[in-house]
Amino acid sequence: MVEQHTPRSLIVTFYGAYGRSFEGPVPVAALIRLLGAAGVDAPSVRSSVSRLKRRGFLLPARTADGSAAYELSPEARQLLDDGDRRIYGSPQRSPQWLVAVFSVPEQERHKRHLLRSRLARLGFGAVAPGVWIAPAQLAEETSHTLERLRLTAYVELFRGAHLGFAPTAETVARWWDLAALAKQHEEFLDLHEPVLRSLQTGPAPTPQEAYRGYLFALDSWRRLPYADPGLPRELLPADWPGDRAAAVFAELHARLRDPGADFARP
Repeated sequence: MVEQHTPRSLIVTFYGAYGRSFEGPVPVAALIRLLGAAGVDAPSVRSSVSRLKRRGFLLPARTADGSAAYELSPEARQLLDDGDRRIYGSPQRSPQWLVAVFSVPEQERHKRHLLRSRLARLGFGAVAPGVWIAPAQLAEETSHTLERLRLTAYVELFRGAHLGFAPTAETVARWWDLAALAKQHEEFLDLHEPVLRSLQTGPAPTPQEAYRGYLFALDSWRRLPYADPGLPRELLPADWPGDRAAAVFAELHARLRDPGADFARP
């Protein structure tokens, strides 16, 4: 697998990892320097920032000395704050389930597509048309997402237990493509476990090397806790690779995050 780190994805990852530590907005010159260290040229940074501005993720601003800069929108900051709990934390796996039941009028079917796509990106599995399910620990983030997208009028959320009739492990395998999820974890391990072994046996990286390595590792990892929403461990195969992938990212985070911050420091 050849990993693709797109400029737009790397900018989002940068803001999640380091951009929020800036006092005030991030200058455009700093974005160009810091994304350049990850192999992104200046025109690609500028065009990707423009797309993120159109999407409402970034807002144009000025630094104290008047330089052009960009800051996170309130919605983007909420999105990143919600993401922190998934990306950096060990999920508190709930024995209960969160059920989303929705109905969208035909004349607003574009909202139906948006709703389905966002539930899927949050990690929900589809039980039936208009009925989606996820581990109950995702309730707060799901509420934030539906409120941010103004979709709450179409959805009801319920919390409860699976009472039957098939064994829960069988139904989970229908609601989520566990083989595809396992493959994503294995691809992460194929790419980043060798990096970790090099760090364990070789010299300490320079701040720039740590920054670049951490940005790439985080850019790969941050999608996995959404694709794999923290399903109860007892419902997953015994050789589930997600545990090892999480351990590899946790050690990369411990070894690279703070040294990389020295390079990314405002």
